[in-house]
Amino acid sequence: MADPSFYVILNANAGTANAAGVTAEAVAELFEANGLRAVVDARSEQPLADRIADAIASPAPTVVAAGGDGTITALAAALVGGDKSLAILPLGTVNALAKDLSVPLDLAGAVAALATGEMHRIDVGEVNGRIFLHKVVIGMIPGVAAGREHIRGRYDIAAKIGFLRYFFRRIARSKRIAVVIEPSSGERRVERVQALAVASNAYDEGVGQFFSRQKLDQGTLTLYVLRHFTARDFIRLTVEMLLGRWRDDEALSVESVNAVTIDTRKDLIKVMFDGEVETMHTPLVFAIRPKALSVIVPANTATPVEAA
Repeated sequence: MADPSFYVILNANAGTANAAGVTAEAVAELFEANGLRAVVDARSEQPLADRIADAIASPAPTVVAAGGDGTITALAAALVGGDKSLAILPLGTVNALAKDLSVPLDLAGAVAALATGEMHRIDVGEVNGRIFLHKVVIGMIPGVAAGREHIRGRYDIAAKIGFLRYFFRRIARSKRIAVVIEPSSGERRVERVQALAVASNAYDEGVGQFFSRQKLDQGTLTLYVLRHFTARDFIRLTVEMLLGRWRDDEALSVESVNAVTIDTRKDLIKVMFDGEVETMHTPLVFAIRPKALSVIVPANTATPVEAA
């Protein structure tokens, strides 16, 4: 039997996978139906690091993250600098990178797209030696995200109303924090902020676009500083995003940097790391790694990233 072309790491506990009851058998059948040879690893009882190590040791040239953004980021970190490519079956709740790469959001469509997929290279961000694909956020946002975890997997209206109440209470009670910002080219400064984000490349403006990126290979980080964030600010920014002109909002500043160091008075700080809440040591030292990750994208994708 010929070696498989794809090694699939399935996270059956990811948002969409869990809700739809996606199984290893169903995923394997989709690959077979599209004439693709694949090994599907659904060993949820095994540590993810061990499963990723097995994938890298396999002969398959492409490793597929069938899960949410956390699974994708963990796999991407292991593949950076190697000779294998990353492919995505978007089974999470947000599916941020899949959307940026124009990967179909339905499972059958995403598998079918792999049959004619093309290899491209994209940038990755790095903070304190760790790889991220979207953004790292400090301030009030990680606290809001932590509240979201309490309703993960719940789709009833009571859970959604409860989260909205929590969200607006959090806004009302949140305080600004002092941060030291030191870009690689520019003056060191101290600012009091409600939240701060460092993203790989830049989020686009456009009608109805929410945190989407068309260009993933520009070789820059983008620093977003939110100086205040009241309920009024939230409503105004939401409307501006719908209209496609949020970058000039009075509460927000946007800056392109090659590298930046962020420090606070605390030795440990909560961050939202590609959608997952974690605790990290300060200072946070950010850098961009241009075109460090090989990814498989649908043929004729509109995403202008450089072919490998």
